[in-house]
Amino acid sequence: MTLRVDVFTLFPDLVKGYAGESILGRATEAGHLDIRAHDLRMATTDAHQTVDDSPFGGGPGMVMMPEPVFATVEQVKPPRPLILLCPTGRTFDQSLAVELASLEGFSLLCGRYEGVDERIRSELCDDEISLGDFVLAGGELAALAIIEAVARLRPGVLGNSASPKDESFSDGLLEYPQWTRPARFRGMEVPEVLLSGDHARVARWRRAAALAHTLKRRPDLIDRQGGLTDADRDLLDEFSMPVSERWDQ
Repeated sequence: MTLRVDVFTLFPDLVKGYAGESILGRATEAGHLDIRAHDLRMATTDAHQTVDDSPFGGGPGMVMMPEPVFATVEQVKPPRPLILLCPTGRTFDQSLAVELASLEGFSLLCGRYEGVDERIRSELCDDEISLGDFVLAGGELAALAIIEAVARLRPGVLGNSASPKDESFSDGLLEYPQWTRPARFRGMEVPEVLLSGDHARVARWRRAAALAHTLKRRPDLIDRQGGLTDADRDLLDEFSMPVSERWDQ
């Protein structure tokens, strides 16, 4: 089944350019994705194709006007939900990527300037998403990040269907470290267990390594799972991987 994603933006060529390359480009050619970028100026009626105006009440910057945005969306009739990309939205993460990947389609509205007229947010859009607690000049980079994260979860998009299952955040942990040839490089060696051919032991080691890496880099992810289980501790002990003082109790 093809996943359709419509992007409403002032810079459609930016979206089309990235979406036509690499994984997204191949997935589109194979029929797994249908990414459509729409220019928010397409429904403007004045000679200058105006899409913004100064805010009521004063203040710096410009605000995207409701008329051209409503008119463009109504003309296109995109798949819903229509999601506004803005700093006030719920934070995008892997679980939200999984949620969007389960849909037949969705649409993204890229904000610009100082933001959008509140009527766009409250009456036109169905949801809001943010990449994190920082501000971008517009929503285009956020849209592309979301599309790529979601697309990778769709069947057929990646060459190896198992790849998304082992990646960071897929099971609430960071991904285990990876090595490739040569086995010895400038005195640095690949862990012996990865060369053993014992697939069951490799799987246990990778789980332990993911736990250890998460404990060191993102202990908040362990918090969300309610802490280390006895099985987790046994696994870390099996491969002599350290547990931080915070959890060593």
